[in-house]
Amino acid sequence: MDSLNVLWQSTGLANFEVGQVVMMLVGLGLLYLAIAKKFEPLLLLPIGFGAILTNIPVAGFSQAGGVLHYIYYVGIDTGIFPLLIFMGVGAMTDFGALIANPRMLLLGAAAQFGIFATLFGAIALNALPGFNFTLQDASAIAIIGGADGPTAIFLASQLAPELLGAIAVAAYSYMALVPIIQPPIMKALTSEKERRIEMKQLRHVTKLEKILFPLAVLMLTIFFLPAATPLVGMFCLGNLMRECGVVDRLSATAQNELINIVTIFLGLGVGSKLSAESFLNVETLGILALGAVAFSIGTAAGVLMAKLMSKLSSEPINPLVGAAGVSAVPMAARVVNKVGLESNAHNFLLMHAMGPNVAGVLGSAVAAGVLLALVG
Repeated sequence: MDSLNVLWQSTGLANFEVGQVVMMLVGLGLLYLAIAKKFEPLLLLPIGFGAILTNIPVAGFSQAGGVLHYIYYVGIDTGIFPLLIFMGVGAMTDFGALIANPRMLLLGAAAQFGIFATLFGAIALNALPGFNFTLQDASAIAIIGGADGPTAIFLASQLAPELLGAIAVAAYSYMALVPIIQPPIMKALTSEKERRIEMKQLRHVTKLEKILFPLAVLMLTIFFLPAATPLVGMFCLGNLMRECGVVDRLSATAQNELINIVTIFLGLGVGSKLSAESFLNVETLGILALGAVAFSIGTAAGVLMAKLMSKLSSEPINPLVGAAGVSAVPMAARVVNKVGLESNAHNFLLMHAMGPNVAGVLGSAVAAGVLLALVG
């Protein structure tokens, strides 16, 4: 009988807790969104599978000696994985639209307003029972508004590692829901006449300009916000490899093999933090709610800034492009283009929207640097 009892105690059935079952269902839900709905599948799939693995009783995937424990410690706790992702994103980014129309930087900056508005919202939640967010926690939560997954993971790993799972899931979930969340906000803040505005074709950008741009961005970051240089520096390195034309093999590796490998491990590492004891609490619901508010405010702020610029500019600016200031690249730009075409079949805004879209990537990195410098 003792042998049978020992055998029974070694099975999952004997050790499952309700919270673990719930979190495994959450993991299956993420897999469903990734596979059936194609919502950010490259990250939601490994995150969902990691959530299932980490909640398996007895297996010890996330405990010392477990594979997920070491993946998290080596790549996320140290901040290396998000930085490598940023290098790959830089290698895939074309700054031509932003260089051709530098004013779009203002739209990328305006969209970051959601981050700082949500910072105060997170602190205000402490007035409710069950919430106890520190300033570091609130800063990590607020970065969700930048709609930049790697930046959210990087800042959370530095300021609030215990909230990393909820923050990462919220960030990537809202990025995946860009086509659903943004259009109603864009249409509510603009008139049909404004959405029909056609913008002038962008000028040609030379190769020299594209080479000098990442170097100039890096130097400005070094001078004025050194805390942001880990993210901005890796992003600029990847972009320089793309544009210089002499290291095509390195650029191709950063865009493909490297970013794909890191994405797998990053997703599994984030999934390892979706354990029942750290995820199933009232604070997680607060994070998900605040993330939605942050993203919505960022979208609205970008549109309103574009409306203001349109009134002050001698050249026509379609206010819709302001919504692309959140850094969900290139999905936000595609949504802008789609909404614009609904009002005017000849209104192609994709390239114009890419300007604020890539500006939003830089903006979220700078915002993370500001928060890290202030509360880190």
